[in-house]
Amino acid sequence: MKIYFELNGEQQYVDIEPGESLLSLLRRLGMKSVKQGCNTGDCGACTVLVDGRAVRSCITFAAKVRGRRVTTLEGLGSPGDLHPLQEAFLEAGAVQCGFCTPGMILTAYELLSKNDNPTPEEVRAAISGNLCRCTGYRKIVDAILLAAKWKREGRWR
Repeated sequence: MKIYFELNGEQQYVDIEPGESLLSLLRRLGMKSVKQGCNTGDCGACTVLVDGRAVRSCITFAAKVRGRRVTTLEGLGSPGDLHPLQEAFLEAGAVQCGFCTPGMILTAYELLSKNDNPTPEEVRAAISGNLCRCTGYRKIVDAILLAAKWKREGRWR
């Protein structure tokens, strides 16, 4: 079956297999930031934005994104043009092994699109479905709060 959707600002018209996951499709399309962790929707490593909402791509059927807008970390910023949220993660030291980072950043993006002044407790609640084995979450929360501050100051696009 063929579907069309927008991926990181570019229209896609692709063949999908019956029952194919969005994770599988995105990896086929070269999106390296979308990680396969648990494959059950529990770890958050595969998180992407669908129409601005954070979803687990491992448990989302590819067919569900027909006509929708999908954003991966590659669509948020690039190595030469980081999004302020990505910059905040680097500045706060919230990136260690990097496996959870794309999902954390996209989850934070959804949170900050709704609330540009979250409390630390609201940040922790928002990222509670994203597992990290390296940082202990403190630096991740600090990074998201820093990005929120930058957004309030007008540094966020």
